[in-house]
Amino acid sequence: MGLKSHIKRLPKGHLWVLLGSLLLSSCGSGDLKSQYGEAEKVSFGVTPRIPGLDPVKAGSVSGALAISHVYEGLLQYDYLARPYKVVPMLAEAMPEISEDGLTYTFKIRKGIYFADDPCFPDGKGRELKAADFVYSIKRLADVKNSSTGFWTVGRIKGINEFAAASESAGPTDYNLDVEGLRALDDYTLQIKLADAYPQFLYVLTMQYAFVVPREAVEYYKKDFVNHPVGTGPYVLVDWRRNSRIEYARNPKWEESGRVKTYPSEGTKEQRERGLLKDAGKRLPMIDRVVQFVVQDQATAWMMFLSGELDSSVISRDNWDAVITGNKELNEALTSRGIELVSSPALDIRYIGFNMDDPIVGYSRDPEQNERNKKLRQALSCAYNFDQMNEFMNYRLYEATGPIPKPMAGYSEQSSPYAFDLEKARKLLAEAGYPEGIDPQTGRRLKLTMEVGSADDNSRQRMQLIVDMFDKINVVLEVSYNNWPAFLEKIHRRQEQVFELGWTADYPDAENFLQLFYGQNGSPGPNNANYRNAEFDALYETVRVMQDSPERTAMYEELAGMVVNDCPWIFQFQPMAFALVHGWVKNYEPHDFPYGMNVYRDLDIEQRKAWLKKFDSEKLNMRGGK
Repeated sequence: MGLKSHIKRLPKGHLWVLLGSLLLSSCGSGDLKSQYGEAEKVSFGVTPRIPGLDPVKAGSVSGALAISHVYEGLLQYDYLARPYKVVPMLAEAMPEISEDGLTYTFKIRKGIYFADDPCFPDGKGRELKAADFVYSIKRLADVKNSSTGFWTVGRIKGINEFAAASESAGPTDYNLDVEGLRALDDYTLQIKLADAYPQFLYVLTMQYAFVVPREAVEYYKKDFVNHPVGTGPYVLVDWRRNSRIEYARNPKWEESGRVKTYPSEGTKEQRERGLLKDAGKRLPMIDRVVQFVVQDQATAWMMFLSGELDSSVISRDNWDAVITGNKELNEALTSRGIELVSSPALDIRYIGFNMDDPIVGYSRDPEQNERNKKLRQALSCAYNFDQMNEFMNYRLYEATGPIPKPMAGYSEQSSPYAFDLEKARKLLAEAGYPEGIDPQTGRRLKLTMEVGSADDNSRQRMQLIVDMFDKINVVLEVSYNNWPAFLEKIHRRQEQVFELGWTADYPDAENFLQLFYGQNGSPGPNNANYRNAEFDALYETVRVMQDSPERTAMYEELAGMVVNDCPWIFQFQPMAFALVHGWVKNYEPHDFPYGMNVYRDLDIEQRKAWLKKFDSEKLNMRGGK
């Protein structure tokens, strides 16, 4: 029996039995002390396998996190500010924005240098210039790069023409003029948009907008994904793709006289938690970041408990072993200086209907179209959030619509199509399926749902949903796919029903509402292929508006349309939980954590004392002296 299965059956009061077995079996803590200098602050974590370290190709959270160690952009999020606030990074200050909201003028900070690298003539990193941003944005538009981030710059004047020109067979000409991109001088960048885009500043914090030097791209060519050269706080020093990745302080960061400090402002609650004790200290505070590729959750959990990792997520199987009924950390772990950190995630999990499908989607016959809508509403009423929440250890929020809490436009009221079996059966009959029977076949209505994972947790969760639909006599068959095959079906509109989620790209409800805009249908982000002319017209109005009570009211109206049409069954908004060893300082959850590692610190003396005690316990349990 594996450790994962063993934990699942472990009574809470006997967690020390598990800890004892780990004390006897683990041998990694000594390694942590021997590999690095006694005074060096080294952070240890986990990472999935990542395909590369090129900002234009970072389409995943793990890829973006890796890239943010090395690269930077014009803007970033304030580490402590809530609600989230955009602040300068490589920009000297926030941009000057024209009255029509179309022209953004940035002053670039002087004295910022790219890391030393053989790609430069003398091996010494040169100073960052405004032209580097022009080049980096053009790379997003170059179709030869197949970037998933082109949407972030698609509103820049002339960028679509550049993209079209890049389709040529020969090398892309990066000297081609783009009307909306100008380096007015070495330290002034001007960006002009074709239409207003209030979310543009948010977009510029994303990894896609991080700046790269042209010399590195041309020197390493296709291998550039393996040789990152940025202005960031760290440089890549070791990368064993199936084992580990390691970053060390970028010497150029301090050589150039760069000073970046820990924030001095925060909330009262943050101050009470000690998050402002390091106000004014120079960043980064950690010397080296080491991340291991660990595929098995049980192994990662064991590494955390033995002190080989600084933090850990809590899997569903581990939950009952470490968390009490009051959602507090088990005493066995708190006594070891481990802390529980939690926060709601800007994430919506949903079951989507392919609106191109004739059974669950649109029909040219208005009456049939209305019946199909009632079917979607009935299936939504069959979804039991409370049952799913129990399955997920009561760490979910009810999703009341397409906008997550606490974004402007979020509704506190439950959907009119929340769990109600009596209502579900009534709507099912009105949809033409009395008692769930398909009149054309005389048998139970059968639907197929595509899922992009086949692990044990996914299968258990899908069986729960199958049972929910079974209660209204509807058969749900689940088709398990690997992730690429799943995406291929979605992009080709070959699915009938599917399960997916959306994590916010930026803290604005527009980022979720665009998932229902007609022109964003698959292979765009509107994977349900929802089409509503009234929705589209209002969305086109609101997406260019600045934040205001009027805009929030429109967001609420748009969300109401989606709730009524039911292209999604709104499953849940997850609550993020993490366990952190006490030697980790300044740990504040962030929905946009890219580059936020520079604000964290380590008490290496506290870690040494913990590991010394850990080694002593191992020795005693083995009968040593």
